[in-house]
Amino acid sequence: MSNPRADVAVVGGGILGLAHAYHAAKAGRSVVLFERSPRAMGASIRNFGMVWPVGQPAGHMHQMAMKSRATWLEVIAAAKLPHYPTGSLHVVYRDDEATVAQEFAALAPAQGFDVTWLTPRQVLDRSPAVVAEGLLGGLWSPTEVVVDPRVTLWNLPAYLAEQFGVTLRYNTAVTRIDLPRITAGAETWEVDQVYVCGGDDFQTLYPEVFGASGITRCKLQMLRTAPQPNHWQLGPSLAAGLTLRFYSSFGLCPSLPQLKARIAAETPEFDEWGIHVLVSQTAAGEITLGDTHEYGLAVDIFDKPHLDTLVLNYLATFARFPDTTITQRWHGVYAKHPELPYCVFDPAPGVRIVTAPGGSGMTLSFGLAAHTSTL
Repeated sequence: MSNPRADVAVVGGGILGLAHAYHAAKAGRSVVLFERSPRAMGASIRNFGMVWPVGQPAGHMHQMAMKSRATWLEVIAAAKLPHYPTGSLHVVYRDDEATVAQEFAALAPAQGFDVTWLTPRQVLDRSPAVVAEGLLGGLWSPTEVVVDPRVTLWNLPAYLAEQFGVTLRYNTAVTRIDLPRITAGAETWEVDQVYVCGGDDFQTLYPEVFGASGITRCKLQMLRTAPQPNHWQLGPSLAAGLTLRFYSSFGLCPSLPQLKARIAAETPEFDEWGIHVLVSQTAAGEITLGDTHEYGLAVDIFDKPHLDTLVLNYLATFARFPDTTITQRWHGVYAKHPELPYCVFDPAPGVRIVTAPGGSGMTLSFGLAAHTSTL
């Protein structure tokens, strides 16, 4: 009996793998997708679900994020998946935060960003969650979209199978790639091309590549509230002053170094643990909160309750919800390169590893897959 065959194999059922499967299948190629777990269980479901172009640096990366956003909207509409195209607000309460946000509002549109500085009244009109006391204003961006990562990652594969004929092999670990053959579980397939999108786990298949890559790991701690009562809606996803010093897009701002210096001097624990606080809402009405950043190949498997406390205390300075009961706590781990925004390796003819988009996997996924599919 001959081996089953496909034009393209994708290794990894996270969002990068699904995005590569989508682009290949939409181009008319037959695709088989392998995921070692029964369903996606890694970094792609352990995040906010934010498609966040406003955080990407001007130029190639922001353009990729916007292309990804456009594809996201096409896919989630076709697959009938819940989402919130509600934009984002960076709310500010200190003079140096307001200066950075206003500088970005003035400089970023020339770099392709759609952003506006809002007065306190305009901010409060957009979100019922924002704390009014001490509010100086906010940076509004309409481009951010929230998808529910668990709902999306667990339902998008069925859409790819039904709409494009993608063959799904979950609970099936790939153990060997030697094109044209790929061994996965008890099967051996014949394929022309392979995309390996398993985060940092590609070291199982290509340990030499991983060892020389410089890639490390980042652990983040996350929290989620109970569903908000009476269909209460957050509105735009929220961030505050700490986030202005976290995303590289704000490097455009001349006053950013002063803001970073003040935060480091006043609250060094925020820098020590890479804390900035984001807020999004799920399809079920829960509020997702976080996060922290711990870097290193051997990240601590045990969570640190005092980091959750730091996040919640800072959250209270800029956002309030009807029900603040925390019902879920978890952590995620993703691959990250200390200098590159993502990594692409070609360890053998016909094999491409795409990994380490840092904390921007949801944002970049479809745009990155389109880019790496044509390199």
